[in-house]
Amino acid sequence: MKQIQNFHTEKDNNKETKSITDILDTRDIKNMIYTIRDQQVMLDSDLADLYMVETKRLNERVKRNAARFPDNFCFQLTEDEYNNLRSQFATSSDNYGGRRYFPFAFTESGIAMLSAVLNSDSAIKMSIRIMNTFVEMRHFIANNTLLFEKVSSLELRQLEYQKSTDERFDKVFQYIEDHTESEQKIFFDGQIYDAFSLITSIIRKASKEIILIDGYVDVDTLNILAKKNAGVDVKIYTYAGAKLTNKDVSTFNSQYPTLTVKKTQVFHDRFIILDGQTAYHIGASIKDAGKKCFGITLLQEPKLVTDLLNRLRSVK
Repeated sequence: MKQIQNFHTEKDNNKETKSITDILDTRDIKNMIYTIRDQQVMLDSDLADLYMVETKRLNERVKRNAARFPDNFCFQLTEDEYNNLRSQFATSSDNYGGRRYFPFAFTESGIAMLSAVLNSDSAIKMSIRIMNTFVEMRHFIANNTLLFEKVSSLELRQLEYQKSTDERFDKVFQYIEDHTESEQKIFFDGQIYDAFSLITSIIRKASKEIILIDGYVDVDTLNILAKKNAGVDVKIYTYAGAKLTNKDVSTFNSQYPTLTVKKTQVFHDRFIILDGQTAYHIGASIKDAGKKCFGITLLQEPKLVTDLLNRLRSVK
C-alpha cells in the first residue's frame, strides 16, 4: 500500500509539473501586467490562475499574512480604477464581472512575497518567471526611453499644429460670416427658400433670447421661431389684432419654451434682436419672407440696438 501511495504521489507531482510547464509555455504574462497608480501590477485573479489556486484562497493567504503585504506590495482597486480597467480590457470584464469585491493588485515586491506565502515549488517557479517578465519590461522601457520621448514630442507638435490650424480656420470663417452679414440682403418675389434660410440662420444665432418686433405674427411666425436653439427665450411685440391666440402660445410653449407675447402699436417696422446685442431690420413680416420683395439689414450702430431695447422697456 505504501508503494502504491508513493506511486500516486509521484504521478500527481509529475502532473502538476507538466501543467506548470504548459502554463509557462503558453501564458503571455506581459498581457497580465497593468499600470495602475503609476505602478506595474498584476491582479489577484490572474495570479491565482497562474498559481493554479482559487482567487479566494489566494487572498485568504494574503490576509492571514497581512504584515507581509504593506500598501506598496498589495492594494485593492477603487471603483473608478476597476471600471476603467474593465473598459480598457475585454479580459477584465470576463474575469472580474461576477466578483463581489474589487480586485487586489500586487506590485513586483508583492508577487515575490506571494511565492513565500503559497510555499510550493510551482509557486516559486512561477514567481521566477513573473519576476523575469517584470525585468524584461523594465529593460525594454529603459532602452526605448529616447524613442518614447521623440514620439511624445512629435505628437505634441502635431496637436499644437492642429490647434493653430483650427484657430486660423475659425478666424477665416468668422471673418466671412461677419462681413457677409454686414451687407444688406434683398429678396425678390419667389425667393422663399433663400429668405427662409437666412431668417432661420439668424434665429439660430441666439443663445439666450430672441426679441421679435412684428405687427403681423401668426402660427406661421411661430413655426419659424421653432427653429431656435433649445433654451432660448422668445419675446414677441405685435399688434393687438395679430392672428395669434392664447392656445397658439400655449402649444408653442409646450414644445419650445419659453414664449411671451406683448401687444403694442408703437412700432411700424419689423426688427429681430438677438441676446440684447445684435439687431436686424426686416422689411416684411418673417411669415411672408420671400413672397414679395423685401430686405434685411444688420444694424451697425450699437446705439441703435440700445435705443430699441430702451423703447421696449417702456411698453407695458
